[in-house]
Amino acid sequence: MIVSGVITVLCGVGLYASLFMLRKTWRAEGGRLTEPSVVQSPRARLYGGISNALVGTFYYPALAVASWLPLPRPLSFLVLAAAIVAAGTSVYLAYSLLFVTRRSCPYCWTSHAMNWMLVALVALHIWAPSLLR
Repeated sequence: MIVSGVITVLCGVGLYASLFMLRKTWRAEGGRLTEPSVVQSPRARLYGGISNALVGTFYYPALAVASWLPLPRPLSFLVLAAAIVAAGTSVYLAYSLLFVTRRSCPYCWTSHAMNWMLVALVALHIWAPSLLR
């Protein structure tokens, strides 16, 4: 139960960052940004042209809800796979921030940190649920 609460809080932080960046994406699309932003980069739409921030607005609430459900083992591993994909995507995007776009983005780094912590917590939740109850 404790781990589900921590996952939920981290997902809330990730959702906040995603919503902030999604609003920035919409402003960029409408030509209302006054400064260059990572949301204008091709890496801001990694999966089928969909904004990474939009993916996050669905991912974080879904992960939070899943952490409270008594899922069968196969679905638990599907949730873990989603967390691994998110964490891996964050590795790629963090590399891009540091070495390609070379832009500051505190909301991006917040999401990356959440994703890296979440993958560890989801794994713990699956394999050692009694440790954190």
